Amino acid sequence: MIYTFLGPEGTFTEAALLKVPGSRDAVRIPSSSVNEALDRVRRGEADAAMVPIENSVEGGVTATLDAISTGPELRIVREELVPITFVLVARPGTSLAEVKRVFTHGHAWAQCRAWAASNIPTAEYVPASSTAAGAIALLEDGSLPGDAAICGPIVADEHPELNVLAADIGDNPGAVTRFILVSRPAGLPPRTGADKTTVAVPLPEDHPGALMEILWQFASRGVNLSRIESRPTGEYLGHYFFSIDAEGHARDARVADALAGLHRISPGTRFLGSYSRADAVEPTVGPINADEAFDASRAWVSGILGD
Repeated sequence: MIYTFLGPEGTFTEAALLKVPGSRDAVRIPSSSVNEALDRVRRGEADAAMVPIENSVEGGVTATLDAISTGPELRIVREELVPITFVLVARPGTSLAEVKRVFTHGHAWAQCRAWAASNIPTAEYVPASSTAAGAIALLEDGSLPGDAAICGPIVADEHPELNVLAADIGDNPGAVTRFILVSRPAGLPPRTGADKTTVAVPLPEDHPGALMEILWQFASRGVNLSRIESRPTGEYLGHYFFSIDAEGHARDARVADALAGLHRISPGTRFLGSYSRADAVEPTVGPINADEAFDASRAWVSGILGD
């Protein structure tokens, strides 16, 4: 197996990838962006890519939501949850009071903003492609006195030449980021009973109740949604698609029926995968939405038709 991930080495994304069985012995290629990682999979240069999709503080990772919803189709085959903790690092000799610029990813900065306002209020935030990239930039010749970075503890452990100025600086101690493993379309992972299905649903026509029509496909079949976000298609102002996570597997009768309903009202719906939930939480399914109820209703209609 050849895996790629949002790099460089030492990112939370690599930590998520290392949770996948067999990944430690596989080829792991860091990518500089989500788009690059997914394009490597599309071109066949990697079997699968691990990328972030959702954070408990900041919500959806827009770069991933957009990239998997457009272009040649991909499938989510697995998800992983990684607790997120942060440290502030700098070159030896730099004190906390001397910090002038902080390099890090936007999601990391958002999760440490209150700490930064209290402890380094005059420091300037400088965006980096990842938390690890921001820290590694300090080791390059272009860094200046007073430069620092917010990253994960694993980066500081792997680069002892960096000095940890402060640890556990996140504003939300329980912060978690959800990562997805994405491959080219193939067979679905097996149904486990604690699954999730992801779809991207374009709004075919903007009219009152259009979103309700989409949501009703799930609600009328007892399918709970764990995430829904609107994203612009980029075609023109006001044109959106909805990125949705639903509880259940495409092989569950209630989910399959909901997917059919979605396609009926929005033929451009993109199925992005059914896969096991990382938290193994099973949905609550009422008796009228169980597979047996759907089977019985189909048998009843077949009897009416004489099939």
